[in-house]
Amino acid sequence: MKPAPTLLSVVNQVLANKRRPAIAALPPETRLREELGFDSLDMAELTVRLEEAFGVDIFAAGVVRTAGEVEARLPAAQP
Repeated sequence: MKPAPTLLSVVNQVLANKRRPAIAALPPETRLREELGFDSLDMAELTVRLEEAFGVDIFAAGVVRTAGEVEARLPAAQP
């Protein structure tokens, strides 16, 4: 069985598409644009991947800037 996706794994997929190294941790205060270098296309890719993985549009309630803001909009993990 395939492991459940995490925000970190999805962010690393976006980074891989930019040919950038994966990150080991994603603290809540991490700024997506400033610290990870995400541009508008990267944010769009992140949105699509998160919607596929978690079934939620993270931008439906407004702009997100940090990993913590994204995490807060994802559904709680199911046991």
